[in-house]
Amino acid sequence: MIEVEHVTKRFGNFTAVKDVSFNVNKGEMFALLGPNGAGKSTTIKMLTTLIKPTSGKLILNGFDVVKDQDATRRSFGIVFQDPSLDTDLTAYENMQIHAVMYHIPSKEIAPRIEELLNLVELWDKRKNMVKTFSGGMKRRLEIARGLLHHPKVLFLDEPTLGLDAQTRNLLWQYVSNLTKEKEMTVLFTTHYLEEAEANASRIAIVDHGKLLTVGTAAELMKLTSTKSLEQAYLSLTGKELRDKEVDPHDAWLERHRTRSMR
Repeated sequence: MIEVEHVTKRFGNFTAVKDVSFNVNKGEMFALLGPNGAGKSTTIKMLTTLIKPTSGKLILNGFDVVKDQDATRRSFGIVFQDPSLDTDLTAYENMQIHAVMYHIPSKEIAPRIEELLNLVELWDKRKNMVKTFSGGMKRRLEIARGLLHHPKVLFLDEPTLGLDAQTRNLLWQYVSNLTKEKEMTVLFTTHYLEEAEANASRIAIVDHGKLLTVGTAAELMKLTSTKSLEQAYLSLTGKELRDKEVDPHDAWLERHRTRSMR
């Protein structure tokens, strides 16, 4: 369902992703893990057509991500790390806008919205303004919105960041059920290693833009002679503290914006 073949992404003299290759199977829940600045967000931005690779090939649902951008975009849904809802609209209105953007047939919009808002237990809140929602409710609405156009692939970029344990557990139950019911493929990032161990069938670990290894949690523990995924992760990536991640694409744009103003 997802093929990443020898992909490299450079921003000026900085290489954010270095000759990375991996694949994700249909219906698989696949975790992409790494410290801040490892290249996770850049990889997701390339797969979701936001930026183009410098070299290499990306295939999603059979489509070349660079050459067939429209078909690729219709194939995936995404829940960003940062909130992307319009908080001055109701939950239902946020869903309606997404439906129009993805050209969902008008007769299908209402039943799809009702089905998904029921799925994430927000149907009774459909007329409420999103700015009144808790963080967990917003995440659930973003997942419902991301599923509205029936994507083959769902990208989750740290979807449970800042949520309490109960809400995190509920969100993963939703996602796990969806993969089983609809054979949807999920690629997610998280800094909560227990989430990756509990939910991912396979895990890729990246650092400094390079792919270090791919395998099940058990395989990674065996590879590093450790007894937990956290220990395996630290064995592969090191224990030194990392600065907060600065998106290299945003930094590159800012540098060019600054130069143009001189």
